[in-house]
Amino acid sequence: MKINSIKLLDVVALTVDLPDYNLWVGQVGTVVETLANGAAFEVEFSDRDGRTFESVGLRPEQILVLHFEPASPDLKPEMVLA
Repeated sequence: MKINSIKLLDVVALTVDLPDYNLWVGQVGTVVETLANGAAFEVEFSDRDGRTFESVGLRPEQILVLHFEPASPDLKPEMVLA
């Protein structure tokens, strides 16, 4: 199993700045749609009150899945090169 396999409703962080959308590295969002058979993902960015302020289609190398529990020892990290 790959650590960075991206799934619907995963919480992710941006790995790149997107100034056209006023989004910056580290901005946290939620995957709300898988596009092009996993070649891209629609990520929704919301404020603290849960109101969406941006929704953007992103490639896997532009996001990092956040983990809230310890990783299993059998998971192998995968380096994604852009």
